[in-house]
Amino acid sequence: MEQQKLPNVTLILVLGIASIILCWCYGILGLILSIIGLVLALNTTKLYNANPNDYTNYSALKTAKLVTIIGLVLNILFLLFMIWFIMWIGWDVIMSQDQELIQERMNELLNQ
Repeated sequence: MEQQKLPNVTLILVLGIASIILCWCYGILGLILSIIGLVLALNTTKLYNANPNDYTNYSALKTAKLVTIIGLVLNILFLLFMIWFIMWIGWDVIMSQDQELIQERMNELLNQ
């Protein structure tokens, strides 16, 4: 039987790279993309493990999985930072968009 490439490897890599780029969107959009990429990577790994002699690009799959995991970690860290920031500054201050009050809270944060 002729060896073929594993399916979805390019898609997993694109999702991983996009999740790293989009982690600055409050961590949510990138988190969703990295979870989808990780699920696809785990399913493709199962497919490879069932028939390892049928596929050729397992190293590309490992790279794509690593990029997706890095994106997942970055998005979780940024999401936790945003939650901490909102808790510290206060949702009411952020929603009021009062620049002086936000500046005052930021100065309190930096001076402590």
